[in-house]
Amino acid sequence: MQNLITVDEKNKVFHLHNKQISYLFSVEQGATLAHLYFGKRIRQYHGQLKYPRLLRGFSGNLADVLGREFSRDTLPEEYSSAGEMDYRTSATVLYQKNGSNSILLRYKSYEIVAGKPKLNGLPHSLVKDEDEAQTLIVTLEDQLTQVEYQLFYTIFRDLPVISRAVKIINSGEEVVHLRKAASMQIDFGNEDFEAITLPGAHANERHLQRSKIDQGIRVYGSHRGASSHQMNPFLALVRPNTDEFAGDAYGFTFVYSGNHMFELEKDQINQIRLNIGINDFNFDWKLEPNEDFQTPEVLMTYSPNGINQMSQTFHQVIFDHIIRSKFKNKVRPILVNNWEATYFDFNEKKLQTIVDQAKDLGIEMFVLDDGWFGHRDADNSSLGDWFVDQRKFPTGLSHFIDYVHNQGLKFGIWFEPEMISYDSELYKKHPDYLMHVPNRIPNPDRHQYVLDLGRKEVRQNIFDQMVKILDPNQIDYIKWDMNRHISDIYKADLTPDEQGEAYHRYILGLYDLLEKLTTRYPNILFEGCSDGGGRFDAGMAYYTPQIWASDNSDAIARLKIQYGTSLVYPQSLMTSHVSVCPNEQNGRVTPLATRGAVAMWGDLGYELDLTKLNDDEKEEVKKQITLYKQIRKLTQFGTLYRLKSPFNSNQTAWEVVSSDKRDVILTVVNILSSAQPSFTKPKLAGLNPEYDYKNIATNEIIGGDELMDTGIYDEVAHQDFVAKMYHFKAVN
Repeated sequence: MQNLITVDEKNKVFHLHNKQISYLFSVEQGATLAHLYFGKRIRQYHGQLKYPRLLRGFSGNLADVLGREFSRDTLPEEYSSAGEMDYRTSATVLYQKNGSNSILLRYKSYEIVAGKPKLNGLPHSLVKDEDEAQTLIVTLEDQLTQVEYQLFYTIFRDLPVISRAVKIINSGEEVVHLRKAASMQIDFGNEDFEAITLPGAHANERHLQRSKIDQGIRVYGSHRGASSHQMNPFLALVRPNTDEFAGDAYGFTFVYSGNHMFELEKDQINQIRLNIGINDFNFDWKLEPNEDFQTPEVLMTYSPNGINQMSQTFHQVIFDHIIRSKFKNKVRPILVNNWEATYFDFNEKKLQTIVDQAKDLGIEMFVLDDGWFGHRDADNSSLGDWFVDQRKFPTGLSHFIDYVHNQGLKFGIWFEPEMISYDSELYKKHPDYLMHVPNRIPNPDRHQYVLDLGRKEVRQNIFDQMVKILDPNQIDYIKWDMNRHISDIYKADLTPDEQGEAYHRYILGLYDLLEKLTTRYPNILFEGCSDGGGRFDAGMAYYTPQIWASDNSDAIARLKIQYGTSLVYPQSLMTSHVSVCPNEQNGRVTPLATRGAVAMWGDLGYELDLTKLNDDEKEEVKKQITLYKQIRKLTQFGTLYRLKSPFNSNQTAWEVVSSDKRDVILTVVNILSSAQPSFTKPKLAGLNPEYDYKNIATNEIIGGDELMDTGIYDEVAHQDFVAKMYHFKAVN
């Protein structure tokens, strides 16, 4: 096996390396673990990066280290703690019985293991063979409390990726409380960086934001109980001149679906620290003697060739090492969802007309959305009652499922397993299942409340109900929804000094339920959803190989949403539907052809009443479906390049290239037209310059070098919101 980790035993320098990157740190004075370098591969480190000594005022010293020139307050560290005279934001805070939160972490030992250890109960990157990766485990110890911190570093053999996580072990004799436990810390020297993040809102998720880093502390995160619409668990550090194709880009994504926190600090001498982990808001984990706590994983990458290369690396590591479903390598079916066609107002006969039309148009799956269970005619009842509404399906759900299959379509169904309604049989039987604070009235959101999935008996109840639906029926797909964030945080099965565990135990319970269901039903395609894109993260990708990107299905709004999503997540993970016009979220009128072209960026579906399409619209949908079936293997699994950004241009352009560089799809969307239009000329990327490519629509032959270096002129658009798709194939 290729040696990916080398250790200079004499100087205690650790070097993680492959053909693309190097990561270096060492043991400094006071047994301090000091960061040295992360970036482009270096052959061998010769020791030139020992941190300079300089006396600085108000930067404290270690009691057992002679000399005032050494201070943890300025030293780039690998993992810092509160109370060690490092006044920067710390990676961990450990509260002790005497009321102190001061610890001093010192290097104790290291171990190198082949492959990559699993993180029990948490989603994490996986390797099939031990020679795909190597893991370094460095143990730090606070000698007084005897609490150990095991820092996990996994480097992949063929990817510029390092995985980080931490296990905290209480080897002492007293109870301690973790009040902060970052999964990783990285310190950079005096670097000129900007931060790229993905903030947003419901129906407006993952918008690219690029910010200058000033002195002080900036926190990007969520404490909504979910990774959230408002701030995706991702951050990149880039040079001011870095663009899609050039410049340094350091990317970090958190493999977790709950509260997260990215702390970015520029200190008094312009050094930069980044901590990533579970948000410390309302976090307090009681750690008994001989117990341990495992943090979620962070995936980090370095690209010397711009943001596109960073994104492609994330796409590959998430696709190859996070997504486990048998469906990940299979083209995703084209579906129609009945939600925007019927909302709650449907019965079996009404749905059959949509199924019939779907069959005629070439659609491959029908998805039954909200309203099929309990007595749910509006959003104020029946969550938690996962049994069939006999009023809507008088002959049973199986009869309708058989009808769908007999028409040659697959069948999918919607669940919201994490929620409960007051007006439900489940609440009547188990009111204590609803998460609420004692003696306080719980707060509703969309007339619904949160089940305490941290409790095993609650998860088992929901699991048993779902099994009664899934076992007797041939169900091909499940849409897993979560239509509110968590509030009223209190767990009835925990003591008062354990309530700080509630948020994380909820997420652990969610993962446990998903693990049981996806294991029991490997032949069901699971799709994640949280009122759109409110839980679009690598943690959910571990269980659901596709995720609904946003409840906003307007094609023009989706350009920014999908562009931002693509910074981290592969296009096969992103579902995108063609919806009704005018759009129901913003009222925009957009051509059907454009709606189709934008939806083909990800996994294509339709969310409208097919029975109301006129003849011209039906022909356009048939045309889209025929085209997508021809190209979806490429668009879903090819290498993605972003060419023009909707955040700074009147156009959005993206391209997907096959692994052998012989097949190419280019899509260009012109947003607003002009009486005096500028001529636009996209330049392609990632082609073989020695190949000649044929434009499938025109039969024109153009060299790969020409397509990349000279570009091609777009047709002038004389209306708003016009999309153009180009298909090129190599001819030599």
